[in-house]
Formats: sequence, structure tokens, C-alpha cells
Amino acid sequence: MHIRDLIGESVAGMLARPVRSALTTLGTVLGITTLVVTLGVAATAGNQIVGRFDELVATAITVEVPESPNKPLVTWDAVDRLTRLRGVESAAAVAESKESTNLSVRSNDIVDPTRVTTQNLSVLATTPGLPEAARGRIVQGRFFDTGHIQRGDRVAVIGDQAAKMLGVTRLDRAPAIFIGKHAYTVIGILGDLRRERNLSTAVLVPPTVGSQFGLRDVTRVLVNTTLGAAGLIAGQAPTALSPGNADMLQVVSPPSPTRARDQAQDDVNALFLILGLVSLVVGAIGIANVTLVTVMERVPEIGLRRALGAARRHIAAQFLLESTLIGLTGGVIGASLGLVVVVAVSAAKQWTPLLDARLAIAAPVAGAVVGLLAGLYPALRAAKMEPVDALR
Repeated sequence: MHIRDLIGESVAGMLARPVRSALTTLGTVLGITTLVVTLGVAATAGNQIVGRFDELVATAITVEVPESPNKPLVTWDAVDRLTRLRGVESAAAVAESKESTNLSVRSNDIVDPTRVTTQNLSVLATTPGLPEAARGRIVQGRFFDTGHIQRGDRVAVIGDQAAKMLGVTRLDRAPAIFIGKHAYTVIGILGDLRRERNLSTAVLVPPTVGSQFGLRDVTRVLVNTTLGAAGLIAGQAPTALSPGNADMLQVVSPPSPTRARDQAQDDVNALFLILGLVSLVVGAIGIANVTLVTVMERVPEIGLRRALGAARRHIAAQFLLESTLIGLTGGVIGASLGLVVVVAVSAAKQWTPLLDARLAIAAPVAGAVVGLLAGLYPALRAAKMEPVDALR
């Protein structure tokens, strides 16, 4: 039998019962549609996560500095070398220790001298670049500068929550807070922190003042980079901060957005892939069942063809091609519907749809393979019929 005749007979067999063929195709359509929607939405959602990956997280680096028994691994002026690196937007060195945690801090209200507020707050020493490094701003007053540090001025900047706890609401009269027996003038209030939010309940002092509380050595360095430079700066920061002991510093860099995207795709795929496979199995069973019924209904036709000289392979090829065409048709329709659904979901969520051309090609092929496998048994059964028994 010529291939053209084989295709013609197969198409005629499908169109002879259009309603049955349509219902049979429906199972494959549902399965392929589910698979395309699953993979398309997963890829789109993963790409959306990368597109909306928090710029704050993607550009924030922390360098942990361990204690050294001999000399400090990172000096206070090392931050200046770090900020010279291309890609570094801001950086600040911070010193904190267990001894400076939960110190008793008092404030005297200037309006009502009889009111004394006492709180246990953390005291940290830091360099002047902290507001930018912590992604915050000075809501009142100012931050201390190098002049305050060089002169050893007893000044302090407190977090906005610490200011509420201490009752400090105004800075125009130079309010003071008492840490231990010494008074420190509050020159600024730090707020709107997007990084290191624990600083909102802390007291920040210059390094020259922090030495009184055991805050002599740098324990952390906060670094903000331009978008995309975090990986490069994470490798260069230890050398810039401590050229001779770079391997002793620990860098905490942001996670890869690609990894986040892949995880999102894996989670969505794991949730819906089984549903798509089940739909495909149901579609395959439907194709196998209908093809088997078609074989039983066309037994006289099979016998006549065999009697006229058709070989077993011709009979098997005809029914295999019919089931394959049903699966292919379902795959094409399912792929088209799946792509439409992906675009519709993306439009509803105001996302940018991510469509893979390989998926649009592979989906109809998958449908054809399902139809081929589903029609294998009915085709073999039809091919095994003897002409005499079929005509009888």
C-alpha cells in the first residue's frame, strides 16, 4: 500500500465518525494543555521572580570579621579602600560585642526634668557611612562625621524606635542620653531602615567613643553594591579590607536569582506535572479503547482487505496511523490552548509571558507518541486476524 493511500484511508477512518474522533481527541487535548500550561506558567513565574528579585537583597553583602588575639583583622579606615572598588555604592564598619548588648540607657526629658526613662539597649560603634549602608535615612538631626570621630566627641545617634522608648522627640535642644555615668548628646535619629532593622532600637556612637564599651575592633562590614556587582565585590571585599588575612573573613553574599527562579519552576512543575500526566494517561486509554472498538466494528473490512492482498503490516500501519493522527490532532489543539492560557494568565497578572518554542513543537509530538502507543495493541490485534475468520 502506498503511503499516500495509507494516509488517505486513515483520515477517512477518522472523519467517518467525527463525534467519536472528537471525544477521543479530547483526552489528549486536556493532557497536552495541562502540560503546556504547567511548564509555561512555571517558566513565566520563575522569570517574574528574577525580574522582581528584591534589589535590596541582590545588592547587600555582609563581611563577618572574627576576633583576633593579636591585632584587628580589619581596621576602621579599611572601609575607605573598599569604597574605591568599582561597583560599591556604600559601606560601613560596625563593632558590636556581647558586653555592649542591653546596656542601661537613660534619658532626661528637658521639658519635665522629673521624668527619667531607662531602657536596655544595644550600643554599637560605626563609621559615618552607616545610614547609606543600612539603607536608611536620618529622620531628624544628622549623623556624626569624621570630625566627631577625630575629636572624640561624646555624641550618639539613636534609632527611631529607641527614640520613642527613651522619650526623645526633639533635637533642637540637644537632648542627652546617659550610658552608665556619662552623658552623650543625641545629634540624630536614624529611621526608615530597609537593612539591619535591628538598628532601630540601638544606640550608635563613633569608634573613639565605642572603645569605652569594649567596641574597639570591627566585627562586621556592611556593603551595598550596584545591581549585578554583588558576586564580583564578594570576591574582592576580603582582600580590600584585610590584604594579609583575606581568607579569615567570611562573606555573606545574596543568593542567585537564577536559583530562585529554578526553585519556583520546580515547585510549580511538581504540583501540576502529575495532573498533566494523569490526563495524558486518560487520553491514551480513551484512544486505545476507541481504536479497539473501531477494529471490532471494521472486522469485515479488515477481512476484505486481507483477502484482496493487504499484508498484516498494512492493516497494522493503517490503525496505528489513525491513532497517531488522533493523538497529533489533540497535541496541536492542546498546545495551542495551553499557549493561549499562559498568555491569558500572564496578562491577568501583568506578567511578561515566557514562551518556549521548543515546548510548542514538543507538545504535538508528545500527543502523536501517546496516540501511537495507545493504538499499538488494537493495531496488532487487527493485523493478526485471518481473512477467512474476518469475512465469516
